[in-house]
Amino acid sequence: MKKSSFVEGTVIATLAIVFTKILGMLYVIPFYAMVGVQGSALYAYAYNIYNIFLDISSVGLPIAISKIINEYNTLGKMDAKLRAYRIGKKLMGFIAVGIFIILMVFAPLIASALIGDLKGGNTVSDVAFAIRCVSFAILIVPFLSVEKGYLQGHKIINTSSISQVLEQIVRISVILGGSYLVLNVFNGTITLAVGVSVFGAFVGGVVAYAFIKYNVSKHKKVLGLDEKYKKDDISDKEIYKKIFAYAIPFIIINIVSSCYNFVDMTLLLRTMNYLKLSAHDVEFVTTSVTTWAPKINMIVTSLAMGMSTSFIPTMVSSYTLGDWKEVNNKFNQAIQILLMISIPTTIGLSLLSSEVWSVFYGVNSSGSLILALNVFTGLVINIYMISSSAIQGLNKFKIVYLSAITGFVTNALLDVPIMLFYNKIGISPYLGAITASIIGYLLSIIIIFVSLHKDCNLHYGKIFKTLGKLVLPVVSMIAIVVICMNLVPVNLNSRLSCIIYIIVNAIVGGLTYLLLIYKFGIIDDVLGKDTANKVLKRLHLKK
Repeated sequence: MKKSSFVEGTVIATLAIVFTKILGMLYVIPFYAMVGVQGSALYAYAYNIYNIFLDISSVGLPIAISKIINEYNTLGKMDAKLRAYRIGKKLMGFIAVGIFIILMVFAPLIASALIGDLKGGNTVSDVAFAIRCVSFAILIVPFLSVEKGYLQGHKIINTSSISQVLEQIVRISVILGGSYLVLNVFNGTITLAVGVSVFGAFVGGVVAYAFIKYNVSKHKKVLGLDEKYKKDDISDKEIYKKIFAYAIPFIIINIVSSCYNFVDMTLLLRTMNYLKLSAHDVEFVTTSVTTWAPKINMIVTSLAMGMSTSFIPTMVSSYTLGDWKEVNNKFNQAIQILLMISIPTTIGLSLLSSEVWSVFYGVNSSGSLILALNVFTGLVINIYMISSSAIQGLNKFKIVYLSAITGFVTNALLDVPIMLFYNKIGISPYLGAITASIIGYLLSIIIIFVSLHKDCNLHYGKIFKTLGKLVLPVVSMIAIVVICMNLVPVNLNSRLSCIIYIIVNAIVGGLTYLLLIYKFGIIDDVLGKDTANKVLKRLHLKK
């Protein structure tokens, strides 16, 4: 085990998350083909509910522990650091068991609240069964997150990143293997196949947890777990207070993010049903907006997830030491890296949405239209995740609450009006839910940026300078891709044809963009010359 620098930690965590998200994207192709629209809708219902409760149990506390451990490590409070770790695990046990019981007991009520009076699709009992199957993961995944938080608090990114990849591989193996066996060997129902699939989250969590515990036990000395430190002046009561103070904002912000999907799903189901779509079409557009388009969009949103893993502890270190110049530099660099990679990826996915959707789920004009707009949700989510991580790292909790709740309430209030308005003027109404989400996230971002500037004197000159420089490379990439799209033939009914078409356009557009940002010195400005040279050498673009 070794500690990672900010950029190195970002690269390691981002590569691991991108790889797991790519796996998470690819498995849906055979899975969707096996279970169809109804089965995929059932899967989406269960996972959207699971994600809300998972955020309560496994997001706030581990990140808070990571932050506290990094803080105590920086201040040399070793005894308090170990006690915080043990207290965190104890709290996690109570929370995880409590949430598991809630999901098992109230699954039918939750299912009924979700799908309402929709007839002709999945039933309340189907949805309740899937929720109960996925709820077992709550018993293991939160503890896995605590161990990751402890490692990340020591700036040890490698082990937690490997465990993440391992967890995803095992989970996908259960999803695909389990659903295939249920449907094709044992002639079971689609409901049972989906139940086995969502249970894969528990199996993957167990394997990843065992891997991390094994590595932690091997490196107790590095992590300070086998040392007996002299008790310091920090009491357990103070640690409890700090854990809750740090965890609650993270819990709120992640619950709000998950509730975006839950509210969108609930309001889409009801609004599309009100507009007299068939149950099949209602479930298709609803789960496409809230689950299946975001699955493809993971390649965009995974960047911010990876950066947050390394960004939070390094920013906390600078903040703890009162180095505001470094805090400002880290924030600007994080947003610059994000924009440099996310903008071309987002636009490229939007341009190729028809072909990408055809590869994953088959030809569907509604699906490709949903994806073309939904990728821009991923872009604003990226900026929101990094900026909200910054505001939390700086203990500006009131702004965390204000930005998250304002954005969420805005989205919830605008969902139905925009859908009905779009329907009236001839635009596909389900795109209204995506538009409302983008507006909600943008409002949250504006609140955070204004607050960071006003309260912490953070400046964004470097970010705006990078944005200005990116205009020509992005416009040039779009022009080249559009020309290439018109020259290269494609058959949407052939996955192979679509894959070749996507690869050709991605290579042409990607190389055009990469060449221009290199020539304009944008890579050097964002990453720093030394880091940029290392990256370019790894890509064999520079000797």
